[in-house]
Amino acid sequence: MSRNLESIRRRISTAEDLYGVVRVMKAMAASSVRQYEAAVDSLAEYSRTIEAGLQIALHNRPESIGPEDTSARRTTMIVFGSDQGMCGPFNEQVTTFALEQLDTLGSSGSSTAVLVVGARAAGRLEDAGCTLVRRLPMPSSIAGINPAVHELLLAVEELRFNGGIDRLLVVHHRMEDLGGSRLQALQLLPVDRVWLDRLAARDWKSRSLPTFSMKWRDLFSSLIRQHLFVALYRAFAESLASENTSRLASMQAAERNIQGHLSQLQLDYHQGRQESIQAELLDIVAGFETLTGDNKRSSGW
Repeated sequence: MSRNLESIRRRISTAEDLYGVVRVMKAMAASSVRQYEAAVDSLAEYSRTIEAGLQIALHNRPESIGPEDTSARRTTMIVFGSDQGMCGPFNEQVTTFALEQLDTLGSSGSSTAVLVVGARAAGRLEDAGCTLVRRLPMPSSIAGINPAVHELLLAVEELRFNGGIDRLLVVHHRMEDLGGSRLQALQLLPVDRVWLDRLAARDWKSRSLPTFSMKWRDLFSSLIRQHLFVALYRAFAESLASENTSRLASMQAAERNIQGHLSQLQLDYHQGRQESIQAELLDIVAGFETLTGDNKRSSGW
């Protein structure tokens, strides 16, 4: 009985330690979600400024945007996964969705180069038979997003000039208002012509239109680069927010499971302890009765 109680005590201690780790990870995930959501919100004003600049540029030279080439293209697909685990089905979802997009692109006659951000998603895609042209690490903090975007843009530029890539597709989790996330396939290049046409046709809110002195093509190219930067920064931030949301849900489920397991272990320990005490009392009573019987026989009763 003592060995069994000692085993249960060790299991309770292990469960309590694990429960503490899960609570810490839960708190860290919740804090990270809020930080990445705040980073996404902070992009809104900057994105509006870029759209305003494009609106003025297109208003002055809308004829410079030629018709969109709809022929078969070479495509780069960027898939955002994670480097860290314990985030539930996060990587399985994004890789399954990416493979579906690859099947669609393949059936349309487009050849696709796949670039993956996050080692775990990269491994799953390779296991599915997908050939990757580049792997990049996923940043672990907001401070790491900015250099990660620059590294990703350099990789895309290299693929565009060396590999003849002319279409850029991004696959990632996107945060929703109710705290969940959904998968999104977003085309960044070529820039959506419908979106540009809407910007060119949009009314300017004030009576005076801004002017610019630099060359139109330089201005337009610079604004498009900033638009790409914002889109990729948002993809990083939303993917990280979704990853930590999934991790938070996994930690909450683990917390409930550990609480239930710990309650059962404590109940087993108390029952075992009670049985042990009862057995000790019975041994004492039996010993007392034995001694009393021996004394009565020795005294002649």
